Amino acid sequence: MKTFYLVLALYLFPIQNTWAQSQKKYGREYIEAMADNTRLYVSKRPAVKDRLFRSDVIDKKIEEVKKLLKNNRYLAWMFENCFPNTLETTVHYRKVNGEDDTFVYTGDIPAMWLRDSGAQVWPYVPFAKKDPKLKAMLRGVILRQLKQINVDPYANAFNDGPTGEGHHSDQTKMVPEVFERKYEIDSLCYPIRLAYYYWQITGDTSIFGEVWQEAMQKILTTFKEQQRKDGLGPYRFLRNSTRPSETLAGDGYGLPVKPVGLIASTSVRRTMLQHSFSLFPQILWRYHLYVRLQKFCQR
Repeated sequence: MKTFYLVLALYLFPIQNTWAQSQKKYGREYIEAMADNTRLYVSKRPAVKDRLFRSDVIDKKIEEVKKLLKNNRYLAWMFENCFPNTLETTVHYRKVNGEDDTFVYTGDIPAMWLRDSGAQVWPYVPFAKKDPKLKAMLRGVILRQLKQINVDPYANAFNDGPTGEGHHSDQTKMVPEVFERKYEIDSLCYPIRLAYYYWQITGDTSIFGEVWQEAMQKILTTFKEQQRKDGLGPYRFLRNSTRPSETLAGDGYGLPVKPVGLIASTSVRRTMLQHSFSLFPQILWRYHLYVRLQKFCQR
């Protein structure tokens, strides 16, 4: 046995040595690149003519922060590239029938996630009162999210219209407007969170119209259905996949749970299986947003 391990070590040594040398070379090149500011601090932002959305207020804030970070050029460079990225590469703002409408791509996927879009535009809300154009864009995101919820409160990602793109081979109730239909509590919480923050900053109550009321009713109905006191509810999801994390057990309803009033969250994620288990952080957040809804109603 000792002879075997000795032979194995002698065999692997050249391979490991070659790998180590390549890492050493990479490390040396990285250090040289870090030392060469002309190579490091090159803007990664799209050309001005190619930017999907521009805000003078955001550009001004970038310059202010860069001055504050004058002793840390790398952090200043990173902020300048990252902070406006959502506006410049994912935001598609327009007017539809006289109303603000904003479709937000999730990264390089031409679809809009309820949760992701709410988080993507969140950093720009504090500047909404200073820039009418930015305020209109944010209002358009909220109105678009509400319309998406009204299409299907169990869906998590949507197309820019009834294009039929996405995961339409999944065994669930898909419609052309839906890109993916993985139900999760936070998909319905993020739009409320964004709307509340927008209202706090701008005082704009125009978002709380009939579309809002319909969406809130659908959210409450969905949460009640997923308490599963009267059966499994209408949501079912199956996907042909070799990975268990891409589908649901229990014939698409998730593993059985005892109906005690908690809301089932059956979302399928890459990092976590939630097969019909009640996810306590999401439930606590949902309660927090119920308080927000009460404040809306009182106003």
